[in-house]
Amino acid sequence: MPRLLAVCVVRQLLPDAGTIGVTAIDKQPVEGAVKIGPYGVYADVQADRKHHGGLDKALYAYAQEDAAHWEGELGRELPPGFFGENLRTEGIDVNAALIGERWRIGDRVEVEVTMPRTPCQTFARWVGGPDERGWVKRFSAERRLGPYLRVVTGGRVRAGDEIVVVHRPEGAPGLLEGYRDPR
Repeated sequence: MPRLLAVCVVRQLLPDAGTIGVTAIDKQPVEGAVKIGPYGVYADVQADRKHHGGLDKALYAYAQEDAAHWEGELGRELPPGFFGENLRTEGIDVNAALIGERWRIGDRVEVEVTMPRTPCQTFARWVGGPDERGWVKRFSAERRLGPYLRVVTGGRVRAGDEIVVVHRPEGAPGLLEGYRDPR
């Protein structure tokens, strides 16, 4: 059964060498039921709203199966929130989703797949700085990007909630179909 392993929000804003000067990538799981609204998880923030957040990027989902792949590659534990995700999933191939696909999480929340994550230099610095040179290309080449989600129906979700695909639009492109890695 596909399920939600964790709901993550920003732990703290951290200084960053990018143009904004801070990053909100440092996310960690929260306990209990968490409210989801049109702009994502309540109590979460995005430091760079030009590239993150908004209605079409309200939530970011990342699969435990993809995180496990990177744990093997990087040789370290990558807990929920490490990828800057709001939702750590299990049992659903998030990268095989179609644009416009809808998922119900728990009893009420419904989300729609909008686009893949495009990795950036802030993400590269977060993962390992100079120790992981070429991270953006490497992450892109693996095509384990995870989707951004629009919130269709808000409500509360919690770790352990079931994820059900409630709509797969016929003829829609796959999440990774039009993605071009930044090589």
